[in-house]
Amino acid sequence: MKRFWSRGGIEKNKALVEHLQQYGVIKSTKVAEVMETIDRGLFVPGGNPPYVDSPMQIGYNATISAPHMHAMCLELLEEHLQPGMHALDVGSGTGYLTACIAMMVGPGGGRAVGVEHIPELVTTSIENLKKSAAAPLLKDGSLLLHVSDGREGWPEFAPYDAIHVGAAAPEIPQPLIDQLKPGGRMVIPVGNIFQDLKVVDKRPDGSVTIQTETSVRYVPLTSRASQLQGY
Repeated sequence: MKRFWSRGGIEKNKALVEHLQQYGVIKSTKVAEVMETIDRGLFVPGGNPPYVDSPMQIGYNATISAPHMHAMCLELLEEHLQPGMHALDVGSGTGYLTACIAMMVGPGGGRAVGVEHIPELVTTSIENLKKSAAAPLLKDGSLLLHVSDGREGWPEFAPYDAIHVGAAAPEIPQPLIDQLKPGGRMVIPVGNIFQDLKVVDKRPDGSVTIQTETSVRYVPLTSRASQLQGY
């Protein structure tokens, strides 16, 4: 998986976004605006350099993805993250990407739902969100976080215009396909040792097309027990 920079020199969130634009990862003005608004530094555990382009451990055998992967996923989903739309973030971890998604869909009655099966991470992510620009969305209920097995999605607010999955499934879970709205899009890493980022589009007639975007390396989408045992 490509990494665009790995050492210091980037100490501000705005500089992180500018680097991602410089390397051509971020092309969308909206994605740049949202990633500038949500400071990644609020979501990375203390002691880690938050603006380095690398995934980082967040405890419980989970990680926060590298900034360029978050940017790529937001770009792939942008048309399905318009104000008023519904979005699901599976494996919400620290809450960072859920916050970005919420900022995109929140106006006009939109809703972003994050699901994470480690209760301690959900607790931490809510504290992170309260410090961020997404705090008002958390307060008014347009941004929600739940403790749940992400492989089952979150049926209550389905169907979703956009679904992001932040861990690699051996195959695409059927409940997530079922909860994707006709005309909607899901971005999900699929595979075991070798993984690909898949873009799943559901046509208006309910049929599904799947394309491969790039090779990736994510932690597995698995049960809570397997994750805590190191898979």
